[in-house]
Amino acid sequence: MVIADVRDSTSVDGGTGAVRSVQTAEVLLEGAALRELWSPTYLERLARTYWRFLTRATLGLIRVHYTEGERSVVLLSRPLKLLTFDAPEYEMDPSRGLVRWRITRGLLVARRGRDGGGYLQIEVRRSPGTDPNQVQLHVEVEVANFYPSIADRLSRRLYNATQSRIHVILTRSFLRSLARLDLAESRVGRFAPHSDQS
Repeated sequence: MVIADVRDSTSVDGGTGAVRSVQTAEVLLEGAALRELWSPTYLERLARTYWRFLTRATLGLIRVHYTEGERSVVLLSRPLKLLTFDAPEYEMDPSRGLVRWRITRGLLVARRGRDGGGYLQIEVRRSPGTDPNQVQLHVEVEVANFYPSIADRLSRRLYNATQSRIHVILTRSFLRSLARLDLAESRVGRFAPHSDQS
């Protein structure tokens, strides 16, 4: 697998203050390997890999707590919920796979952004590569309609210099890490033949 052309774009809606941040990578993969990976099970594993990467990259300071109905990104333990999401939604067809977590609340979310349509999603789109034996994947990590509490309570400049910058650095690193094709086993196993709810 080859990762190429990692890009990012972050913008703020001047009227509402909602943040949209998108990081993308172009991935070249052998067609035979993709045929094995293109399934809801592996889409779920890709999602889990994102959360595992976040924990590893922050040396365990940031963790993800799973329940049946939600996922919480916490600082060390559950009382310090930075971000809480609804359980993931999945979409998959022959050319596109998507997993989306809707933002519900958290210390990093301004009051007007709670249950307000914000989300984090990972989308993978496939297209033929220039080599007939390869497939090109467009992988995109997007945060949209996010209202950061730092910008709301303190300043937009502080948000840009801290939370936004950290998110972009971590997400770009996550996209580059996909070259290893080391996909984590799902914690929930929603699409596994024998689900493990651990």
